[in-house]
Amino acid sequence: MTTATVTTATATATAVTVTGERAAPAAPEARPTSVPNRTGIEVGPKRRLRESTLDEKFNVLGALVAGPTVTTLLFGWFTPLTGPIGWVVVSFVLFIAFYSLLVSLRSDREEVKDRITTVLLISAGVVLFGALVFVVIYTVGRGTIALPHLNFFTQTMQFAGPLDGLDVGGIAHAIVGTLIQISIALAITIPLGITTAVFLNEVGGRFARFVRTISDAMTALPSIVAGLFVYAAIIQLITHQRSGFAAALAIAVMMLPIIIRASDVVLRLVPGNLREASYALGSTRWRTVWGVVLPTARSGLVTAVILGTARGIGETSPVLLTSGITAVMNLNPFSGPMISLPLQVFDFVKSPEPNIIARGFGTAAVLILLVLLLFVVARLIGGKGPGQLSDRQRRRVAGQSADDARRMNRTPAASPAAPLAAQPTGTPAPANPEETSQ
Repeated sequence: MTTATVTTATATATAVTVTGERAAPAAPEARPTSVPNRTGIEVGPKRRLRESTLDEKFNVLGALVAGPTVTTLLFGWFTPLTGPIGWVVVSFVLFIAFYSLLVSLRSDREEVKDRITTVLLISAGVVLFGALVFVVIYTVGRGTIALPHLNFFTQTMQFAGPLDGLDVGGIAHAIVGTLIQISIALAITIPLGITTAVFLNEVGGRFARFVRTISDAMTALPSIVAGLFVYAAIIQLITHQRSGFAAALAIAVMMLPIIIRASDVVLRLVPGNLREASYALGSTRWRTVWGVVLPTARSGLVTAVILGTARGIGETSPVLLTSGITAVMNLNPFSGPMISLPLQVFDFVKSPEPNIIARGFGTAAVLILLVLLLFVVARLIGGKGPGQLSDRQRRRVAGQSADDARRMNRTPAASPAAPLAAQPTGTPAPANPEETSQ
């Protein structure tokens, strides 16, 4: 009999002697739910970190109910507070207070701080998104009065007066002017901005530090200053007239620092080991930039261009000083005034006539839709990350791989053996013609 068996028997006998009856067997120890994995080792249950526990849900719902309820009592019964904005502010403050109280009942101070910070960040995101949705819905809603009319997109304001209905006149000249001006500005800023960002990251030096400082300072440049600069340097000294090209230069001045700064940040995120691998294969610096760095940062560079376009396409102050206001179509950016959509909105909404104001909101809605369209097109062009190929690119790569495989597996054709007299002295003659071809 083993020692463990003797010990167990002794313990059982002692229990029977003391109590006079056999002791009940002990309950099995509770074990957490376990899930066997592929190797046969039991592991604990998986928990999804993004899912909220029951306590967290109770804290949020309780605070959401208590905050507005107490605020309603304060505004309706105990205090003379009034106004919907004040009600929302007080409700949010009380929500934070009640949520902090509920969390502190079962958590320490650090966890309370973490939960409050999380709620504040989520609330800030909701407020910003709600403001964006409100602006879009309000603008498009007010613009639906003019948008259903087809002439609004195909006609100009050349033959439309302030008292005419919405079935006469349109903003075709403003749409064309905006597209021409932003195209010229993009043709200037995209190569210049991306090249400057490449210089700042790949070349560097003291001058690069100076350029980065100037570009950072230009991001805060007031738009009216850019308009005044182009008006004084281009219109007063060279062209002596307002034009679409002058407006495009003013827009480019506003877009350039945005593209430079955003592209600079994106190019910094490219891993250095990619450059090192390219250099190790014998590539030059500019070949590495063109074939490795720029394709890797393509999606971020497109985002930088989108940010610059969104800044430039909505500018009004520099365009007001440089492009001029006109009611007719002008396709020549170097001669005569050329109006744009933001300037057309400014010209419409300052009128007291309801139809003109409706045209202004319709123009603003068209501007929003145009920016959204440009954003979608840009995302389709550069939205894929590095290494993600489209179906056509996959087929092309597969075809190139098949061609390479056939070329590498192809048996070289046999060539006639060279005359023995042509062989240099001391060189043994090949045993067969195939060795000569090889």
